Amino acid sequence: MDYMITRACRTTHLKIVAVALVAAIAVVAVGINARVGDMTTARGPAAGTVVKAGQPAAYAVEHSSAIR
Repeated sequence: MDYMITRACRTTHLKIVAVALVAAIAVVAVGINARVGDMTTARGPAAGTVVKAGQPAAYAVEHSSAIR
């Protein structure tokens, strides 16, 4: 039995490809089935307070502290 992939026989390569294909199908199946069931939870509340932009405001006071 040879453990190097370059010297492996054809059936060993087929086994590796088959295992990789099964693993890829399992990952895709889990990804498709792992979705949010209740879309209202994912989107947030449908009815809420609407906030509209007002006039621009200019602030004259600076609230930063000086570092000395």
